Amino acid sequence: MLCVLIIIGVPLYYILTRSFMAHAEVYSQPVKYWPQRWLASNYRDATTTLPFWQFLRNSIIVTSIVSAVKFALGVLSAYGLVFLRFPGKNILFLVIIAALMVPNQITIISNYALVAQLGWRNTFQGIIVPLCGVAFGTFLMRNHFLSLPSEVIEAARMDGAGWWRLLTRVVLPMSGPTMVAFAVVTLVNEWNEYLWPFLMADDARVATLPVGLTLLQNTENPSVTNWGPVMAGVISTMLPILVVFLALQRQMIKGLTSGAVKG
Repeated sequence: MLCVLIIIGVPLYYILTRSFMAHAEVYSQPVKYWPQRWLASNYRDATTTLPFWQFLRNSIIVTSIVSAVKFALGVLSAYGLVFLRFPGKNILFLVIIAALMVPNQITIISNYALVAQLGWRNTFQGIIVPLCGVAFGTFLMRNHFLSLPSEVIEAARMDGAGWWRLLTRVVLPMSGPTMVAFAVVTLVNEWNEYLWPFLMADDARVATLPVGLTLLQNTENPSVTNWGPVMAGVISTMLPILVVFLALQRQMIKGLTSGAVKG
């Protein structure tokens, strides 16, 4: 645990201290590990040099829509694979598993060409639609649904519960911890998504925060980046998703604990 703490904590400490350092102090030799003078102005520069709040708005829009679509599709597709009967169900699941084995970078070129042909470059739909793939969510929720007590499911069906009532009244209430974990993982991944928004965004109208940090890094002389405001921007980008995690951590811990007790 100490090794893991060091590996995670040292980069975070480096980012935090540099976010308060002056430009010359960041590049000083020998390396300084503590600011001589704490410059809160770096945070002001990070939010005023470029349209930071517009980047924040764009990130919230993209993350909210993509996460909601992925969550809904993941739950519904997993429910269909577990509780509904239709031909080719196992083959369809194998296709979904195969999609998990394909790195996203491999499909970048084909997706880019398709989006460009549709005229969606530099638009929200051009960023959002290709990111709505849901293979991981389907796999995660399917495995969880298979672990639910079959007696409860059969009892609900004997009581006349249709597929919608079975989903909303039985399956989902028993799946809270897994859904919270799915939601948190999805939110974090989409908030941190960089490559695809970077390829699709030509200006600040649709650029997200990770793309904005790249623009902030290149505002002055690219060979001598002013890392103070850039690191301040990194901290500011981390804060919203950190708040989400802190708000949901109790439910996640409760779910993990209850799962361990049941196991």
